[in-house]
Amino acid sequence: MSSPAAAASAGGPAVVSSVGEKVTFKYPNNPSFDLIYLAEELGYFEGTNTRPNYIGKVAAPQIIPLVGTGEIDFGSRMVPLVISAVAAGSDIKVVAAGGKTLQEAPHMKYFVRKDSGIRTPKDIEGKTIGINSFGACAEFVTKTWLRQHNVDVRTINFVVIPDEQAEQTLVTRNTDLAIIHAPFSGRADHAPELVRLWSDYDLDGGLGGMAPYSAHGKFIRQNPQAVRDVVTAIAKAANWVNAHPEEARQLISKRINLQLDYVDRYAYIEDLVITEPPIQYYIDVLETEGKLAKGKVAVKDIYTNEFNPYAKAAST
Repeated sequence: MSSPAAAASAGGPAVVSSVGEKVTFKYPNNPSFDLIYLAEELGYFEGTNTRPNYIGKVAAPQIIPLVGTGEIDFGSRMVPLVISAVAAGSDIKVVAAGGKTLQEAPHMKYFVRKDSGIRTPKDIEGKTIGINSFGACAEFVTKTWLRQHNVDVRTINFVVIPDEQAEQTLVTRNTDLAIIHAPFSGRADHAPELVRLWSDYDLDGGLGGMAPYSAHGKFIRQNPQAVRDVVTAIAKAANWVNAHPEEARQLISKRINLQLDYVDRYAYIEDLVITEPPIQYYIDVLETEGKLAKGKVAVKDIYTNEFNPYAKAAST
């Protein structure tokens, strides 16, 4: 396994040192596969005056609202939540891309009990689906795909279940289908009572699976160097994960105390440079769902690559 020191000296733009007092940013301490934790573990904040201040566990549905109000400074959640927050007037901006869905490393997986009788999209009508929050990928990617298969989504009961509890809720018959994100989806793959039907890669090729990093607007304006430090650190961590997927699984296994065999791997957008198609995808979905007035939000209202040195290098 590469040492943190060796990882920190890996290629890519250097984290720029600055003088002055340390700047801390408020961030959730959640059990998840997350680049802030990995960047710190790998030493990518060294040489900067920027450090995370973990404020404790924050429920997934609350992350973007709290970034929008500034109660936390950074958060990683799906694009449609950010779009909806911006449309509602929140001071928030996507500053770095996130996960990349691959066939071998999907963003989320769909599980049912082996004895459920559910094998096709139409079988889900009238059933209960567990998702980790409303307004994000598990809801909108799923509804879009089900409608494409002539499923009446109005008959389906969607309930919020945290990813780490979704497998057990399904096994105990409190839900009929569970949509589970990595790293916990790997544990469900090993559950003898369950079978995986699909992943988001099967549904949309992964277009809806990019969970970016967003920051509160006031923090961005007051601490631009800190934002550069964070984006650079997590971009380097993302590239390290892509190059060392098994070692990354080991670090996450230790962090969340989950057996290594159960930890699903992650992949990330190269250099965490934000592109527009995943954002436009969700603007279109939200407009179709009637959750967003047509033309109210433009793609460029949602993100900036200003703080990503890799993006600047690519444009020169």
